[in-house]
Formats: sequence, C-alpha cells, structure tokens
Amino acid sequence: MIELAFRLNGQDVAVTAAPTDRLLDILRQTFGLTGAKSACRIGRCGTCTVLMNGRAVNACLVMAYRLPGCAIVTAEGLNALAVAPPLQRALAEEVVFQCGYCAPGMTVALAALLERDRQPGSAAIREALAGNLCRCTGYQSILRGVQAALRRVALEEARQSQGA
Repeated sequence: MIELAFRLNGQDVAVTAAPTDRLLDILRQTFGLTGAKSACRIGRCGTCTVLMNGRAVNACLVMAYRLPGCAIVTAEGLNALAVAPPLQRALAEEVVFQCGYCAPGMTVALAALLERDRQPGSAAIREALAGNLCRCTGYQSILRGVQAALRRVALEEARQSQGA
C-alpha cells in the first residue's frame, strides 16, 4: 500500500491504496464520486473519462501509482471549468443524451476539448469523442449540442470581456 496525495476537483486529498488500484475504483469507492461509470474497464467505452492534468483519460486505465501530484477533475467537479456550465446547458437543451449513461464521460471529453480549442471543427469534435461510445443516441445530436455550446461559450466570454 502507498500513500497518494493529489488534487481532486480542486481539493487536496490523500488516500492509501495499492499501486495497481485503478483511479476509477478510488474515485467511486473511496470518494463516492460515481460520475465516472464502471463499464468496460479496458479503456474502450469512455464512460469513466476524467481529466488528469487537463487531459481526458480513462480512469479505468490509470493506476494509483501515477496519481501523486496530479490534478484530477471528475464530472462532479467540472463546473470549475469556464466552458462546462454552458456546455452542459447546451447539451441538455439539445436533448443530446437519451439514457445518460455516457453523458458524464462525453461531457468531460468535450470540456477538455473546449478548454484547449474554443473553435473546434467537426473533425476535432469527432476525434475528442472517439473513445466514447453511445449506444442509444447517435452522434448527430451530440455534434449539434457541441455547436450550440460553442456559441454559448463565445457569448458568455464576450459578455465577461465587456463587463471587465
């Protein structure tokens, strides 16, 4: 067992775990953060997507020994990113998801994309979502939702710059 100190959703945390414990299990079992879903557990579905130092990663593939000093953001902590609230509202307004099982992972992946590129094209959006599977919605509504989110983020940033 090793002691792990890292940042989780903006808070410094420490936990004792086996070096090969999965980040996914630590999030769900130790911290009660269930936004990252436990589905395939082999990095193919994206339902466990979190941000690790700003990059979208599959929490089921991240072993505990990699966590010290890292900054982890889960779906529950996403609102700390400026792009997340308008993204989440746009996805909801576009009724992007049906069952919602893939929603947290997709939203985290999309937020990571929008944090680094405020004007991604369809190809960049598709690439950002390549590791996330949705079995019930289809991807056209997701693309529409992202486009709506981009417009919303641009409007909110324009308002903030005018008020500053």
